[in-house]
Amino acid sequence: MNFSWKRNLAVLWLGVFLCSTSYSISIPFMSIFLSDDLGVTSHLEAWSGFAFGISFLASALISPFWGSLADKYGRKPMLIRSGFSLAALYLINYFVHDPYVFLVVRVLQGLLAGFVPSSIALVATNTPEEKTGWALSVMSTSGAAGSIIGPLIGGVISYYYGNRSAFLFSSAIVLLSALIATLFVKERKVDRSNPRSRVRDDIREAGGNGAFVSLMIMTGISYFSVMLLEPLIPIYMLDMGISKDSASLTSGVVFSAVGIATVLMAPRWGKIGGRKGYGTILFIGLLGGGIGNMLQFFVTGYVQFAIVRFVYGLFYAAVLPSINALIVQVTEPGFRGRAFGLNQSVSQLATMAGPILGGLLGAILPIRWVFVVNGLMLLAAALTVKTRRIEAQVSALKAE
Repeated sequence: MNFSWKRNLAVLWLGVFLCSTSYSISIPFMSIFLSDDLGVTSHLEAWSGFAFGISFLASALISPFWGSLADKYGRKPMLIRSGFSLAALYLINYFVHDPYVFLVVRVLQGLLAGFVPSSIALVATNTPEEKTGWALSVMSTSGAAGSIIGPLIGGVISYYYGNRSAFLFSSAIVLLSALIATLFVKERKVDRSNPRSRVRDDIREAGGNGAFVSLMIMTGISYFSVMLLEPLIPIYMLDMGISKDSASLTSGVVFSAVGIATVLMAPRWGKIGGRKGYGTILFIGLLGGGIGNMLQFFVTGYVQFAIVRFVYGLFYAAVLPSINALIVQVTEPGFRGRAFGLNQSVSQLATMAGPILGGLLGAILPIRWVFVVNGLMLLAAALTVKTRRIEAQVSALKAE
């Protein structure tokens, strides 16, 4: 296994970077696409939230099934399946002119997605255990780097060529990531003779692992926190006085601030976690993320907003890599693909609920107050990590 794990890490880093870039070229500007290209003029916040969320609901329902197939047939086939499917669906979005058809395509994207979690699971199961935490932290920078480049590219494309053209770029880039996975990813041989597990049995096994359940809850909170705000940020920019013509480009700069912070800090958090414990790093990330969210209440211009988002990102970069590293520590290797599949279901449910609730809150509250609600939730999560002593649960399981 040692001869190929570094190569896999490099190849999958590039693949996830491209996949995340393709996503963030077009999806963060969905509210503007719905308004300008699909003619949604009333209840835009609710439409935006639902269009974000419906894809992730579909993904949450199907992820345990894909996880079960991954443990039986391998993670590489899941990469290939999801990569080529997403490339085709992004292309289809370019031709959509009806908001209801757009929702149908978003459902299909959710059902056939999975490139990023499959990549994470492959790294987690094909990397020496003593290197897993660091490798997963490095992997988190690939998505973050994509979230830096993608919104900037998407903002420029939307500004000069129209929102619809962004889907063509997304399709081409995710197609490249699928080709890279097909040609260059190598996976440890998978024993396909064992029967495929049933999702019901997987859920029962997961439920008997208290530390894993706690980590899935933290995953849900983390994704919910991010997605609660994502459909509202372009609208928040308009509330600050940014012109509608430049809203996509300016929002792209703000979206990129968190990605830049993650690229800078995630590997450092990974190394610190290896020495101090990933439970401690998770607590610090949630605490800093909560405070950073609440500070966004006070911004009055997009430059201030981008700076505060950057500082928030420096701390929040610790959260998801720490959770993934802890999942590796508390699950058996033979269950890891299914564990990440179940964890993916939780993340997708949270990603679905976040924008829907965010859209509804944005319709009834000033958007700046949503940042306060979000910050309080993260502070409560940090307190839960501390009081439930997740690090102690992990240590107990490792000692068994």
